[in-house]
Amino acid sequence: MALSAEEVRYVASLARLALSDDEVRRLAPQLSKILEYAEQVGHVAADDVVATSHPYPLHNVLREDRVEQSLPREDLLAAAPAVEDDRFVVPRIVAEEG
Repeated sequence: MALSAEEVRYVASLARLALSDDEVRRLAPQLSKILEYAEQVGHVAADDVVATSHPYPLHNVLREDRVEQSLPREDLLAAAPAVEDDRFVVPRIVAEEG
């Protein structure tokens, strides 16, 4: 598929690129070649190949989410460096506006 200069200018305008006439002449054959390669990929891909977003099989490494017995609240608060009203006291990390 050979792109015309007008097609290259149209694509460039969609990408908000300003191309000189020299750039259009230079890019037209390069973009045409890219389209040819993309077309070849379409011929190679078989119907029985499942479309994927990643070349490697991915699986979730997180454990199943289930309710389990937790540590007693008193034990957790006893291990904290600072406690106030049965809650952890932590340093402020967001500055106040004003």
